[in-house]
Amino acid sequence: MAADNGFRQPRALGRTGLMVSRLGISSGYGIPAAPLEKAFHEHGINFFYWGTLRRAAMAEAIRNIAKTDRARLVVMLQSYDHPGWWVRRSVEKGLRALSLDHVEILLLGWVNRYPSPRLVDACLKLQQEGKVRHLAVSGHDRPFHGTLAAKADSPFGAQMLRYNAVHRGAEQEIFPLIPSANPPGIIAYTATCWSQLLRPGKMPSGEPPMTAADCYRFVLSNPQVDVCMTGPANADQLTHAITALDLGPLSPAEMDRARRLGDFIHKKKGLFF
Repeated sequence: MAADNGFRQPRALGRTGLMVSRLGISSGYGIPAAPLEKAFHEHGINFFYWGTLRRAAMAEAIRNIAKTDRARLVVMLQSYDHPGWWVRRSVEKGLRALSLDHVEILLLGWVNRYPSPRLVDACLKLQQEGKVRHLAVSGHDRPFHGTLAAKADSPFGAQMLRYNAVHRGAEQEIFPLIPSANPPGIIAYTATCWSQLLRPGKMPSGEPPMTAADCYRFVLSNPQVDVCMTGPANADQLTHAITALDLGPLSPAEMDRARRLGDFIHKKKGLFF
């Protein structure tokens, strides 16, 4: 039995109140349906992000799970519609493909300033109709997302942010602004820094790279993060990711090493922080 270390326990996604697994799975890298269903039934991973690339395999897994366990399933659907003209069409097309009458979260992608009134109104209408339960935004402008996170009355109940050992700016510009009462849920992505933390050639001389599981552990060790996204391409990669749930938080020594490696990559590559 897995140790009760906090990463195996479902967690409320901020003010959405949705009970979510600490790992979420993105559809974009092509993992087949069977390991997704196994992750749900055997490991309790219930957060499925049918996002930028709406892969058929994840749609199949969601349909199969929803037949018997819809109440525990949390589905996040994404739209990049900024003007607000196509978000309804995108959501309704997604619902038909998934054979669902609603999704738990509608994520507005690449939002680096407050969405247009037309887009917000369209999203709120979908929410009122019950087609989406909660609204979320993702983006790269940390000052904007910090300001938004501080607003307890924001219509966006969750925010998806870039956060990893290389890109840690959210620790100064977003996380300290999150209110203790009625906070937004925080979803982190790019835990491996686009795999740079996994590559031996990106490390200081004599240093082994991090494992993917340790990248997820780094992210989840931050108490402000509710869900860390993983993008497996196959069952083996997903199995490795799941080991992060059993290993739990990084030790102080492991955390120091992760930050040191992150600083080395950032300084060497000049990645935007």
